[in-house]
Amino acid sequence: VEARLSRVPLIFLTADRPPEARDIGAAQTVDQVGLFGSHVKWAVDMPPADEGAARELERYARVTAARAAAVALEAPPGPVHLNMPFREPLVEAGAEPPVILDGPLIVHAAAAAPSPEVVAHLAEACVGRRGLIVCGPESAGLPAAQIVGLAKALGWPVVADPLSGLRAGPHDRTDVIDCADVIVRVPEALRALPEVVLRFGAAPTSKPFNQWLARQAGVRRILVEEGGVATAGWRDPDLQGDEVVSANPRALCEVLAAALPSESAPGDWAGLWREANAAAREAMREAIAGFADPFEGQAVLDLRAALPSGSTLVAGNSMPVRDIDSFFFNTERDVRIVGTRGASGIDGVTSTAVGAAAAGGGPVALLIGDLSFLHDVNGLWPTHRYGLDLTVVLVNNQGGGIFSFLPQRQAIPDRFEAWWGTPHGVDLRHAVTLHHGRHAVIDAGDQHAAIAEALARPGLDVLELRTERDRNVAQHSIVWARAAEAVRDALAAHA
Repeated sequence: VEARLSRVPLIFLTADRPPEARDIGAAQTVDQVGLFGSHVKWAVDMPPADEGAARELERYARVTAARAAAVALEAPPGPVHLNMPFREPLVEAGAEPPVILDGPLIVHAAAAAPSPEVVAHLAEACVGRRGLIVCGPESAGLPAAQIVGLAKALGWPVVADPLSGLRAGPHDRTDVIDCADVIVRVPEALRALPEVVLRFGAAPTSKPFNQWLARQAGVRRILVEEGGVATAGWRDPDLQGDEVVSANPRALCEVLAAALPSESAPGDWAGLWREANAAAREAMREAIAGFADPFEGQAVLDLRAALPSGSTLVAGNSMPVRDIDSFFFNTERDVRIVGTRGASGIDGVTSTAVGAAAAGGGPVALLIGDLSFLHDVNGLWPTHRYGLDLTVVLVNNQGGGIFSFLPQRQAIPDRFEAWWGTPHGVDLRHAVTLHHGRHAVIDAGDQHAAIAEALARPGLDVLELRTERDRNVAQHSIVWARAAEAVRDALAAHA
């Protein structure tokens, strides 16, 4: 389900009993054909091995494997299910591994450049108008250099979700806005509003930003989706889209930027957003530095400071990804930020991070909450078994911290803890020891050195930040209020 919604190419192989054992009460046999329904792009029930048709089945398996890979990778990417029935004996004594008799089957991807008519239409819609390029989460990342190049040609700022791939890397980040969540909390301060929004990726994580954008009347909203709407789905949860362009984002940015005349947005539109962004960022840093008690947002600042180029940060759902959205500011270091924002569940997040560690390619860190950690604690098992390196920053506020930000915290305080707070009372260090990891409690203040040391060590490190839910809400309110005040002052000076 998550692979389909997050657009991750995945080939899922399930072992099954042979057809003659199905639906007759045989032990350990359930109906696995079409098990995942519409959550997969393609599903096949493979034939069992048959010595009498070995060559034909080998050719069929080769073609099916190539087709499965092509379907999984085809825009938009997603999962494929191959159900593999086996008859006993599963392995015969003295059997040799199978020999691949044929070379690879090559499948070329279809071109996805927009037509000249679409390019001309978009150029006419965008040129000379105030606009925003909005970059939401995208599992494979968005083409950062091409998007900021288009933004520069239009004179537009780029509102970048942390899971878009635009906040970190060597590309030009001058007009990449990383504090939009705060800026739109001061809507009266923005003297001019966007006329056009060009969105790449899914809807951003920030609820305040999405709500602010949905309230703006007369804004032309253009959604770019790779793949046709029949296969790409419809990623418009606020039902505000005016146009959907089916095109490869990189190709679209390149041809549209080349087609634009020299004129850009009127006035210093991008500069307005840059000044508001810089003021918000500095105010949040100063507010956080003044806290004597542990603050969950500090963990994000520390991770940003500690993660080197080539590293991966896995964002847990619920509060962690929202704190990453608020406090992981732009950086020149090439840090890949990923998450499971398709279904946005709190289960399976640890397993996702362990999978990233298994893939190699640099240090991997996970920012996760305590309930999500407990949901998937046995996902840590492969770290010791396969010698994987993973650093976990575990925010432990004894329950579901995000619910303390919602109205029910004050509306029904007598039932809040049992229904939403859900404190667990578990000493999490024992779960870490169970999986042969190192556990430490980190204190308030700057802990990026402790995180950097953990990232440099082999094996599993879990650094636990213990916080208090109601205090965390108060601290966030202070940070947002300081940032909002700074945005007002900066925009007043800009006038």
